[in-house]
Amino acid sequence: MERNNGQKVYKIVMLVMITIIITSLVTAYGTYQYLNTKGLSIGKNQVNSELKGLEYTLARFRSELEKKYMGEIEDEDLIDGAIKGYVADSPAEKAGILQGDLIIKVDGEGYTGDKMEEASNKIKGESGTKVKLEILRNGETKEFEITRKKVLISHITTKVIDNNIGYIAISDFDGGCADEFETKYQKLKEKGINKLIIDIRSNGGGIVDEAIDILDLITDKGSTLLITKDKKGNEDITKAKQNPIIKMPIVVLTNEYSASASEILAGALKDNEKATLVGRTTYGKGVIQELHQLTDGSGLKITTNEYFTPKRNSINKIGIEPDVEVDLSDKAKESMNLKEEDDNQLQKAIEVLKSKN
Repeated sequence: MERNNGQKVYKIVMLVMITIIITSLVTAYGTYQYLNTKGLSIGKNQVNSELKGLEYTLARFRSELEKKYMGEIEDEDLIDGAIKGYVADSPAEKAGILQGDLIIKVDGEGYTGDKMEEASNKIKGESGTKVKLEILRNGETKEFEITRKKVLISHITTKVIDNNIGYIAISDFDGGCADEFETKYQKLKEKGINKLIIDIRSNGGGIVDEAIDILDLITDKGSTLLITKDKKGNEDITKAKQNPIIKMPIVVLTNEYSASASEILAGALKDNEKATLVGRTTYGKGVIQELHQLTDGSGLKITTNEYFTPKRNSINKIGIEPDVEVDLSDKAKESMNLKEEDDNQLQKAIEVLKSKN
């Protein structure tokens, strides 16, 4: 029971943080429109110094978005979003925390909008210890006390197929993923594999640097791994820093739910001709979001950069196309516990690898 409660509240905290950011953004747009109709001056890339309190913060949000946000700002759509945001239920509500609740303290220490990662780290701790959360709702403070439990998270699962094909499935690219990938690859190598399948199907992404570190194990030193561009077209190019340790035929399995860091990995291996992609076109999430602190202590998370593959192909809203397109069979889609022999995408990956020397 304690473990379930701990996991529940941790998920709640993450959901509330996300909800706070989204609600703040859409509300900012709606209020901005309202302020303009009332004759308050909020020019582009500037903030009227006469605005105070909430009005000032909202104006700053708009200013920051206009300067750095790469997408088109559609005020009417965002006003609709603000209205829906106020009337819809959220997943956190089912667990007792409502949209609009604010996490104001962790173990008695207050946190502002730009300190969300620190707050998250503060919530984590040694198994068996307790953490107190203070939530602000409609001017009323509520407290939750949770007992921490140790949760072991593995990002990688492996096996050997047909005696010589290594299979590595990456569930996400969270912290420690690259180190775990290298360790488990070495164990597969000791078992005599000479071909490799990397399965990133339904991997929604994670930390980009973890994907880059895995690419460093496979690509040639100095080869381009990732290109990012900001709103003004300024480029940042990431290149491989070391000689590869994985030198064998590789197939990467992708599907329509492979996103973000998964697409960076797939795109770099494809463009550098280090792997054959099998499966479906990936999701198409190729943007970077950053958290910016405003002078009043609030935080604003906005899209600031876009990802491109080494051959300068856009990822966002396009995805990475496989070299061999294979849709998952109806039988496989309906299976709750997919067996290796019923996974036709995996079987195609094996077939492709067997055709390589």
